[in-house]
Amino acid sequence: MLSKKTKYGLKALTYIAKKDSAKKPILIAEIAEKEHISKKFLEIILLQLKNAGFLGSKKGKGGGYYLLKNPGKITVASLIRVLEGPIAMLPCVSLNFYEKCDDCVSEETCSLSKVMIEVRDSTLKVLENKTLADLCNS
Repeated sequence: MLSKKTKYGLKALTYIAKKDSAKKPILIAEIAEKEHISKKFLEIILLQLKNAGFLGSKKGKGGGYYLLKNPGKITVASLIRVLEGPIAMLPCVSLNFYEKCDDCVSEETCSLSKVMIEVRDSTLKVLENKTLADLCNS
């Protein structure tokens, strides 16, 4: 299940992309009002997306947030990884956040691991092939 942070981050990015922020940066207050997100919470989310290289910001009059990349080049998977963390349901099957399970004797013989690899691969197949532009066109 996606956290509210990730859901709001995706909604905010979709709003920014639809507004074509390259022409004029979008104020946090506008996004918060239109998408029904707490302004304080949104500030934290947008700063995280800025630090990850998805957004830029401009201060002062005419300021706000804008996309640094083409929405068609930003995968939903990359956004979820930044906002949520691993996509895999278990750390031992994660491609980018791998951790050995403390309670598993052997990953090679673990039946749960095999199923979770299949879930991960199916999920990634969808999320890697969907972009921010696709969210805008939905």
